[in-house]
Amino acid sequence: MLYIFYTFIIQRIYMDYTTIQISRTTREKLNGLRAYKRMTYDELLNALMSLIPEGDEEGTFSEDFRASLLRSLLDVKEGKTHSTEEVKKQLGIQ
Repeated sequence: MLYIFYTFIIQRIYMDYTTIQISRTTREKLNGLRAYKRMTYDELLNALMSLIPEGDEEGTFSEDFRASLLRSLLDVKEGKTHSTEEVKKQLGIQ
């Protein structure tokens, strides 16, 4: 228990922090995602980023590729995709 507390204190002392600007709405959404009441935004954001796959059986993904995976998922969620049929029609392939 003492080791965990000591590690926690050392992390707090030596971690380099910065400030980011987010809207109140975004802050409220982030608060709703916390696993526990005192979870820091740093812990929460790292947990969210860990959901993006780091690689597959062929190897490790680059950070650029991982970012493109996230953007692609957001595009799908926002309906910014085209069905195969739509693409075939646009290309004149039927």
